[in-house]
Amino acid sequence: MRHRKGGSKLGRNPSHRRATLRNLVTNVIERERIHTTLARARAARPLVEQMITLGKRDSLHTRRQAAAFLLSPSAVKRLFAEIGPRFSDRPGGYTRIVRAGFRHGDNAEAAILELVGSEMKVKEKKAKKETAEEAEGEEEKEWGKLPTWFLSSSGRLRPSATGPFVF
Repeated sequence: MRHRKGGSKLGRNPSHRRATLRNLVTNVIERERIHTTLARARAARPLVEQMITLGKRDSLHTRRQAAAFLLSPSAVKRLFAEIGPRFSDRPGGYTRIVRAGFRHGDNAEAAILELVGSEMKVKEKKAKKETAEEAEGEEEKEWGKLPTWFLSSSGRLRPSATGPFVF
């Protein structure tokens, strides 16, 4: 029976797993949002919440505990200066895992691990593509620059002119 054997091994040996999780936690503290796999996000979430709890209690001891786990001094400063005070009145639940589809390449289930309250910036929509008539007009302008023997009588590019030769 595997009762109370929680936590994922992530397919790594213990030292590599600890290094991976420390990297993930440091990046969440520095950037507030990371894209990773669902398994890594689930494994890193409790550690991020522990770090934020340390950030809420600002003392020399908690700073040293956080510095022993986080990989960069800038992450420690940010944890105690910005993130800890921001969640001072919240009793847990500092992170959110959002499923982000499947990753191209290996089809792993992707997820976004983010801090609660870090609003996602909405990208502006691009202008619609030009209509077929406008595209055809552009095409005629392009072909107008070619020598006449490339074009058929209707003004379109001749099929034989698209051969493998280079000019």
